[in-house]
Amino acid sequence: MTKAELISQIAAETQVTKATAEQTLTAVLHSIINILKMEGRVTLPGFGAFSVSERQGRTGRNPRTGQPIEIAGGKVVKFKPGKTLKEAIR
Repeated sequence: MTKAELISQIAAETQVTKATAEQTLTAVLHSIINILKMEGRVTLPGFGAFSVSERQGRTGRNPRTGQPIEIAGGKVVKFKPGKTLKEAIR
């Protein structure tokens, strides 16, 4: 599903214009990003939890040459689905 299709579905379900649905979706996504930057965790009961985790640097191998390369560490976002979401997908 694309962002445009999601916006259309939100607009249809909430009976608002596509422009309003897009503004709302954009605001929600920006809010989640800002909260993850500041606090490192966003929990949406029933849906799931987003969290920021630190990944350590490691040594890998170039698949073409077999030479070792250093892979930098950094922050990654993880998502753990909630019970309601898990049950809905089954």
